[in-house]
Amino acid sequence: MQTVKITTSQNIDIEYEMAGLGERMVAYLIDWGILFLVYYAAFIVMTILNLVPGTGPESSAVIFGIVIFVIIIFFALYDLICEVFLHGQSFGKKLMKIRVVSIDGTSPRLGQYLLRWIFRLVDFTLTFQLGGLISVTTSKPHQRIGDRVAGTTVIKTKPRTQLEDIAFIPPEENYQPLFPEAERLNSRDIELIHEVIRNFKESGNNVLVYNLAVKLSEHLSVQIPAQMNEMEFVQALLKDHNAITSAVPI
Repeated sequence: MQTVKITTSQNIDIEYEMAGLGERMVAYLIDWGILFLVYYAAFIVMTILNLVPGTGPESSAVIFGIVIFVIIIFFALYDLICEVFLHGQSFGKKLMKIRVVSIDGTSPRLGQYLLRWIFRLVDFTLTFQLGGLISVTTSKPHQRIGDRVAGTTVIKTKPRTQLEDIAFIPPEENYQPLFPEAERLNSRDIELIHEVIRNFKESGNNVLVYNLAVKLSEHLSVQIPAQMNEMEFVQALLKDHNAITSAVPI
């Protein structure tokens, strides 16, 4: 299973899985379905307004040609516009929960998006879809030709640990939180803590735990007690958060 590291807002590296060929193909088909619906809707509107050539005044042919030209431009620029303004996702990619990133896990620059878009000609148009298909299949990072040139790839946006998969552990009776500041942790912080702990159990990578402990300490403005190591500190924050958020006010 190929993965890529993504740096979170707390500067913690989390591994995400590369998107597979099937997910990319379904996203591609969804996008084409959206484009077809746009064209079909435009054609119906023009028919109702008698703008289709042969059904209305002579000027309708000019208007029809302009509309078709605009639609063609929209079709051509759809992927580029979506990926630039939707952070590496088209609507199809959003539905499939995948997105474009640089091969090092950072967000692509405009130039990278532009290269990916230009090489769609090679990946899809000139090679009848085979260029991109063969490239993604034979490349370990699952890159089409445009990805290889631009230094990008496509990943699954869901980390391997999801919030709904995290088991809630109720605190002991009369438990007193060590760090009241843990109340300020949000759901993404809790998900991140569980992801780092899972990663540590699988890989033994204590650097992730250390970095997370430091960032949480800075974020909450609390000191890591001398008698605690970083893992104990992170687990204590998690326990305190559970205790505080599960407390029922009298």
